[in-house]
Amino acid sequence: MTRPRGSKASGDRRGGKSARGAQATRFAPALDEALELVGIGSMVIDRMHRTRRVLGANEKGLLEAAPGEAPVQRRIGGLMLNQLGWAALFGLPVGIFGRQADDEAGRLLRRAMAAHGIATSLDLSGSASSIAEIFVDAEGERAIYMAAGATAETRPEHVRRDHADFVARGRRLSTEISQLPLDATLAALELAHAKGLSTVVDLDVLPSDALATLGDRATFDAVLRAADLLKPTAAAARELFPDVADLGELARRLRAEYRIGRVVITDGAAGSLVCDGSGSRRVPAYRVKRVVDSTGAGDAFLGGYLAGEAMGLSPLDAARLGNACGAACVERMGAFPEEPAALRARVLALYEGAKPKDPRWAAFVALAAASKKAKAGAARAAGAQAAAGRRVLEVAARELALLVDRHDGVSLLAAAELIEAAEANGGRVHVTGVGKPEHIAHYAASLLSSTGIPATFLHATEALHGSLGQVVPGDVVIAISNSGTTSECLLAARAVRDYGGRLVAVTGGLASPLAALADVTLDAGVKEEGGPLGLAPRASVAAEILVLAALGAVLQARRGLDRKAYAARHPAGALGKQARGD
Repeated sequence: MTRPRGSKASGDRRGGKSARGAQATRFAPALDEALELVGIGSMVIDRMHRTRRVLGANEKGLLEAAPGEAPVQRRIGGLMLNQLGWAALFGLPVGIFGRQADDEAGRLLRRAMAAHGIATSLDLSGSASSIAEIFVDAEGERAIYMAAGATAETRPEHVRRDHADFVARGRRLSTEISQLPLDATLAALELAHAKGLSTVVDLDVLPSDALATLGDRATFDAVLRAADLLKPTAAAARELFPDVADLGELARRLRAEYRIGRVVITDGAAGSLVCDGSGSRRVPAYRVKRVVDSTGAGDAFLGGYLAGEAMGLSPLDAARLGNACGAACVERMGAFPEEPAALRARVLALYEGAKPKDPRWAAFVALAAASKKAKAGAARAAGAQAAAGRRVLEVAARELALLVDRHDGVSLLAAAELIEAAEANGGRVHVTGVGKPEHIAHYAASLLSSTGIPATFLHATEALHGSLGQVVPGDVVIAISNSGTTSECLLAARAVRDYGGRLVAVTGGLASPLAALADVTLDAGVKEEGGPLGLAPRASVAAEILVLAALGAVLQARRGLDRKAYAARHPAGALGKQARGD
């Protein structure tokens, strides 16, 4: 991995003048460890757009998003960076080199490389880092528009001058026909052969597109001839030999025409094909849960394939491992393995080939198992948490049912008559409580007022410091306390009685000091609260709210509040419209 210039382990150096005349900053590896795979090519910020379908010319459409997601998402990507990221998933030491820009996109990309253990040798003198606009339809198919930026500015002399030592650390070099100019790709391949590395070329775009933007036919052919392993898409191979329909024959023609040791073709949902001296063999794809996004499936395949070969797998089993990576890739959004733990577990669940004896495979299996165990533990924890929530509802429902059985309506009628008698003499209603009951008191005052019983909130502690003046002799104060022993509530209740007010207690403590002070006591008692500790007010809050709601319903029925009077108290909002019949 690399560190910014000036950090203790930094091996960063200053290169020569860039094409723009600025001083080029190189990010060199902090350590000189050998690398299993080094690559040069696309390093891209992908802007993923969700849409119902990919549009044609002169069409318009809306972007869409899954629940909880934005319609446009920014992801790490790029053919080469994706490939190396998937190879690193298996513990392979990998590195990437080439040209980037010192802009926001480049900084995001370099943070991702560092986080995934990808060593780097980067010239940051490019004009802009690469970006791609990717439109993904409901079936997971996509259209990609690429702005190559600094990748397209890479020249053969940059490869030879700036990265020769880095390439020499590798065992194998991988490069691409996608965004990198063909002459720079060829320079990387020639440098690799000179340093004793075997080579891989990923032919990711149609040859006609490559010749239109990346270089000439002679250089294109030279790039293919310099590959020890060629990985074309099926579409690219077919364009090279349009007279050949069979994929196996296409692979044989490619090997013969360009004298390539092994050709591995990716063919989307059909899987892959391996062609070498042993012939052409199909390797079927794995069944996926759902194709969410096909972006980067070929990159994931090649990363897995190269990791498999590095760990000693046969070409067919390496292709099976590559297929597992491709399948895991398409089941989520984005191409780079940004969720390594989950992806290791998914690849291990899919892969059905031989198990490598390489110790890196054992480490991969252990990490995947740990991820699976952690996921199962998280699922159990989530289940326990959900059960705690359900228990609160169950306890509250049971306690409220018992409360209904205990209420015969007598105490509610007595409280209603007390309030009506106070109103007849010009008195008013106040509601008070301390702690959670204070919030209930606000609600109760609002509910009573909206249903024809004017009521105000009385702050219990402030009542002892002057707010008792809002109460006049003969007023009714409704005091809420689950235990009936809350000291601040009791002090306020005694002050109300001493001041000539009447008192209705809403409490679970029917033998409590608050109940003893009250003219009428409304039972709101519960035996259990529910919840993990059974302490926080839950069922008792529900009981107090519903007892007060029941008192309001009794008062509303006694005074005959009709829809017109209700609507008059609700000049706006959905309830007002409903009452008016709008």
